[in-house]
Formats: sequence, structure tokens, C-alpha cells
Amino acid sequence: MDAEAFFEGMPFADLLGIDVTECADGHAEGTLEVTEDLSWNADELLAHGGVTFTLADTVGGAALVSLVDQPVPTVDMRIDYLAAGAGDLSAEADVVRCGNDVGVVDVAVSADDGTRVADARGVYKTG
Repeated sequence: MDAEAFFEGMPFADLLGIDVTECADGHAEGTLEVTEDLSWNADELLAHGGVTFTLADTVGGAALVSLVDQPVPTVDMRIDYLAAGAGDLSAEADVVRCGNDVGVVDVAVSADDGTRVADARGVYKTG
């Protein structure tokens, strides 16, 4: 399975403009351009929390897909929002555990100025 192609063909991720830029060996990276449509604030571009969550979930899933070579539905995800998502966002994800039934992935989301926006931990079904 070509993991990057799989995520490029995901309609919701495509709608938001999520681009999985790296996906191999239990690590994934992705970006998202924050537009007016994705902002919660009419006066400045600040990513809606749901947009930040979806970026983390998508890139987290990509990291695990790179190991199990199949789609991995999300079982659970916890996210801590640390700062407003001002500007474009990027995410980096690393697999913590890849088991026969579930996998665990840690994800860091940052703004384009380097500010950490959120930390997330996702649990995905692998079997």
C-alpha cells in the first residue's frame, strides 16, 4: 500500500488541504495551510481546534500505516491544545507501539513560526 497516495486520496483530508509529506518507518509528517474557511476568528487566521485535531489524527494514522501497510481506524485520540494555531500548521508523528490489535502514536503540531500548538496521542486499530 502506498501510504502517501492513500492519504492524498482521503476526501476529508483533501477538503482541509492536509498534505502528508513524509510517511515511512513509523514516522510521518504533514502540513496544512490555514485559510479563512479553517479559522475560528474572522479578524486573523487562527486554526479551529477541529482542524488542528484532524491534522494530528491524519498524520498520526499515516505514521502507523507506514508500518502495518493497511488503513488504521482511530480508536481514541487525546489532544492537549497548548497555543493558538496562528498561521500554517505542521505535524510530526512517531509510533510508540505497534501491536497486533492496536497501535499508539504521539503527534506534535506546530505553527509555522515554531510555536507548539498541540500534543496528541492517538490509538488506532491495527488488526
